[in-house]
Amino acid sequence: MGLLLCKWWTVAWMALLHPFYVSVTEITHNTAKKELEISCRIFADDLENTLKAQYNTSFDIIKPANRQQVEKIMADYLSKHLQVTLDGKKIPLHFLGYKIEEDAVWSFLSAENIPAPKKVAVMNDLLYQQHPSQINMIHVIVGGKRQSTKLDNPTANAVMEF
Repeated sequence: MGLLLCKWWTVAWMALLHPFYVSVTEITHNTAKKELEISCRIFADDLENTLKAQYNTSFDIIKPANRQQVEKIMADYLSKHLQVTLDGKKIPLHFLGYKIEEDAVWSFLSAENIPAPKKVAVMNDLLYQQHPSQINMIHVIVGGKRQSTKLDNPTANAVMEF
């Protein structure tokens, strides 16, 4: 019992010393609307620290004094670090906004007039510059079929076929 407790304590202590960094991006093709709907979940403090460092600015992402400024910075960052290519054509994504839920930022993007793709390529290097151990989970749903992958920094590209 003592050895088991010791191993548990060591694992718990290591987790505190080495936090993990993860984001989750879900890309859904809405057939009825011919629309691509994208949501990204990122820990608020990780995203805020990354944006502050890369844009040399200061703000509170949870209670911003100027929400439009934060949204502009976030939209620019996402456009550079999250890109979607469908059937060989890069798709311009429109930033819709964000919301805070517990300790996470949910960012929402979309693209209109999108037929159901056969091949989805995603470039996602969110937070890679700030966190060498960053993991980005990606879920893509087309025609009700779901495919998922995990990108470990520095791997930033994934391709899924439907």
